[in-house]
Amino acid sequence: MAEIKDPENTILMELKGGTVTIELMPKVAPKHVERMKELTRAGKYDNVAFHRVIDGFMAQTGDVEHGNIEKDFNLRMAGTGGSDLDNVPAEFSKVPHARGSIGAARSANPDSANSQFFINFKDNDFLNGQYTVYGQVISGMEHVDAIKRGEPAPEPDRMISMKVAADA
Repeated sequence: MAEIKDPENTILMELKGGTVTIELMPKVAPKHVERMKELTRAGKYDNVAFHRVIDGFMAQTGDVEHGNIEKDFNLRMAGTGGSDLDNVPAEFSKVPHARGSIGAARSANPDSANSQFFINFKDNDFLNGQYTVYGQVISGMEHVDAIKRGEPAPEPDRMISMKVAADA
């Protein structure tokens, strides 16, 4: 496991293969970081499916409305929902969509991010300046690489749990 420098701004995502450690970027995208921590602390991301996983591109998850595999899961609706909180406005920066970066998923409206996010499998520079980057995987990327592919996968993988490291 990587050294955790700022436990309040570090997420521990438990996948079937092990722990993924994500360093959040509060100076780059403070509103997105706060939203992820708020939903994490409320347990909203636990058991949520990776509903859109494209080989060589990214793994998307975070639909807390339709994506919880243990509660009212709907494979066809997964990816269409968010949380009951207001959307988060775009916080674009010069931080690139590099391998392991966390990006805010949204509709065509730049200010429509809510709970969904994606993890880039590779450098996806074409997303730079168009989607908010607010975190970086610092260990456990091999577990992300092992997520079942599909849009959606028939039996999708899930985030078993997510915790803010300061609370773990």
